[in-house]
Order: sequence, then C-alpha cells, then structure tokens
Amino acid sequence: MSQRKRSKGFGSSQMTDGEDDFIPTQTERRSQDQVNQKVSELVQFLLVKDQKKIPIKRADMLKNVIREYRDAYSEIVNKAGKTLQEVFGLQLVEIDSKRHTYILINNLPCAEGKYLCRDEEKEKMGLLLIILSFIFMKGNSVKDSALWEFLHLLRVYPGRQHQVFGDVRKLVTEEFVRQKYLEITPIPLTDPQEFKYQWGPRAEKEISKKDVLNAVAKIQGKDPTFWSSQYSEAEATR
Repeated sequence: MSQRKRSKGFGSSQMTDGEDDFIPTQTERRSQDQVNQKVSELVQFLLVKDQKKIPIKRADMLKNVIREYRDAYSEIVNKAGKTLQEVFGLQLVEIDSKRHTYILINNLPCAEGKYLCRDEEKEKMGLLLIILSFIFMKGNSVKDSALWEFLHLLRVYPGRQHQVFGDVRKLVTEEFVRQKYLEITPIPLTDPQEFKYQWGPRAEKEISKKDVLNAVAKIQGKDPTFWSSQYSEAEATR
C-alpha cells in the first residue's frame, strides 16, 4: 500500500503531534512478518487502552507501538482494525477526525441477535476473554475450583453480586455456556461432584489462540515461545 496516497479514517496520512520527526526514507522496506508483528502489538495496546474507556489517540499509537514503522501506519492500523473486528468483535471507530481519536465498539452478537454495545456487556466479554486465556494457558482444561480461585484473585466472587457482572456464577456457568463460549463437563468419580471448563465451539471459531498467547506474553514480558505447548497449538490453529 503506498504511503504517499492520502486517505480518510485509519489511514489518514496527515501527521501531527510531532509525527514528522520519524518520517522514513523511501528505501525503507518492511517485511510482512514485521508488519504483522506490529499489527499484533497494536491490537493488544488498543485492548488494554479500551479497558479504561478513554478515547485512544493516534499520537499514542504512533509513539508507543508503531514508532519507526510509521511508513506502514495505514496498513498496520487497518489490519489491526480488521483483527479486532474478526477476532474480538470490536470495531475501531474514529470519533474525532481533527484530533484523530478512536474508541472500540463491541459488535459481538448476543443471543437475541442484537449487538452488544452497552458498557455492561463489553465488560462481560472482557471477563470471558480473561477466562478463556486462563483455560488456554492451563492446557485447555481447568477444574471449577481452580477457575473460581483465579477469579477470586481478580476480586470477582461467585457467591457475591457484582456491580457489573451481576450473578457471576450464573454468568459463567449458564450464560457463557449457553452462548457456546464455554463447555462444562462433569469429572468422573469425584465426590462431591467436580467439573472441568474448556473452550466452547463458539470460542474456538471466534477467538484466536495466537492473539490470546501474544496478549499473555506481552503482559508477562516474555516471548510467546516460552510456552512451547501453547505456542505450537496457537501456530497450528491460526
């Protein structure tokens, strides 16, 4: 994609806020792998920023993620927007074309066939992604006791009414299961009865394990290959 051509939206080539300090030479070339890596980093950056529900500035994307890849800005942002839409059901929307600020809108369909745009539903999907990440990093299956212990560390308690999630146990064991994001299976020969949680068929279709692994790796400051089993699986299923 030519970086000389001016376009609207994500690919706007008018550089502001000191961006022209990093204008690359014509000889700079980026491999597709390098661009894809920046796309992955930008996706994670936008997801983290969106948790605070503060508009995301283009200048911050350039400064914190894209940096020396500014010549590929349009391609990186457009691909990141496509990944957010296809993997997480989030749409990257420019809300101020002069200040170049963006927000993420949740477009994941709910059971009634409508779209989830309310903050409460976005938070629920955030909790779901955390749970799916935990399951994947634990070998694709976790006991219910381990899951509740993990959520307890996040101050999300199954026996208490949460101000955003409501009845957490019902949300996890009924709603996410009904939506096919999670599967719950009884563990044989356990008394009292124990259960294991795994990814459901909808999660397998909608969520990229590679993106999950990259997010965990970025948070922990490690290379994704540190988790060899998860890395192999993520590569095989992308």
